Amino acid sequence: MSRFIVPIIAFVALVVVFMIGLNRDPTYVPSPLIGKPAPEFVLPLLSDETQQLGTKDMLGEVYMLNVWATWCVGCRQEHQALMDISATTSVPIYGLNWKDDPEAARSWLVQLGNPYASTVMDLDGRVAIDWGVYGAPETFLMDAEGIVLYKHIAPMTMDIWTAEFLPRIQAAQKSAP
Repeated sequence: MSRFIVPIIAFVALVVVFMIGLNRDPTYVPSPLIGKPAPEFVLPLLSDETQQLGTKDMLGEVYMLNVWATWCVGCRQEHQALMDISATTSVPIYGLNWKDDPEAARSWLVQLGNPYASTVMDLDGRVAIDWGVYGAPETFLMDAEGIVLYKHIAPMTMDIWTAEFLPRIQAAQKSAP
């Protein structure tokens, strides 16, 4: 009888752990980057591969970095929200086109509209690794000094923009020198 006690206790403990996990927000994955300087990069622009843009070029204002790709279903879902956000805010959205075909990415932006101030190409995915990207889409919010304020994993919606991004943006803009 005692040989069955340990497996039963282990099974009950596992069920408890799974039940706790099921009640958590699946889009919330804590980022070790929150409160730290954004990982630096310099990458070619999607619009002109002979030119580059880097994190240092984005300093001086609060901005968002959106990781996207044409093969990403969630990226298509969030695209209209990004278009609406870019049309109604002065906060620039920079695109990080992740492991994608540049020609397909350019066509996507022509067909669906371009919400990005600029888009860089992370063809081999190394920059995304430095940023701790799990999968597209992901959106980071940075302050004017390049400190990561927030990370959102999943398609952007206007509700998420209003509830999660706007309050952080307003706080960051108030505290900016």
